[in-house]
Amino acid sequence: MTITRTAIVTGASRGIGAEIARTLAADGWAVAVNYARNATAAEAVVADINDGGGRAVAVRADLSQAAGAAALFDDAEAALGPAGGLVNNAGVMSLNRVSETDNASLDAHIATNLAGPFRLMREAARRMPDGGRIVNLSSSVVGLYQPGYAAYAATKAGIEAVTKILSKELGPRGITVNAVAPGPVATDLFMDGKSEETVDRIRSMIPLGRLGEPADIARVVRFLISEEGGWINGQTLRANGGVV
Repeated sequence: MTITRTAIVTGASRGIGAEIARTLAADGWAVAVNYARNATAAEAVVADINDGGGRAVAVRADLSQAAGAAALFDDAEAALGPAGGLVNNAGVMSLNRVSETDNASLDAHIATNLAGPFRLMREAARRMPDGGRIVNLSSSVVGLYQPGYAAYAATKAGIEAVTKILSKELGPRGITVNAVAPGPVATDLFMDGKSEETVDRIRSMIPLGRLGEPADIARVVRFLISEEGGWINGQTLRANGGVV
């Protein structure tokens, strides 16, 4: 079954999302580079892709809002055609113990990390051509269950559950739904608020002896979204250097 080679990548103005967008574009995908606030960074990613011979557009949508998912699909489709690929990468992370997590932080995690991707998967289920690919970004904190990560891990565990269920619902149409669960990756989201001592301690937990790089994750996404990944469905791949 031929894949429609237009992909929506959320949170693609920086970090892992930007690298996924560049990697897919290099493989011949037209890419809708989604962002919520940083138009300058998103346009820089688009310029990199277009200058390299690819095709990309920046599409603003706040996916924490109920109308964001449909608006993103509308704008991406108008610019590039029907989306045969969706990569749910956008997310927020704020570390607090359960007793110290306020309502605003909890609501932000749920809105961006769980409700937003859920709505996008719902939109994809309704609009994606048969044979498409959905890849959700989870996290290896699901399974590690470390103090301070409760709100973040809860939303990512929810994503893994929806991934499995939707893979069964869309499988008859040849649409695969998988998740990638990165370990510690050297991005602004990971580094924010962490001391050098904390980063060193986390690095020491990784059997491969280094933090991940965005390209490590982008290559896994590239495989899952490709035709070569067509027999993988309903899985969560933990790309984490061996952290258990």
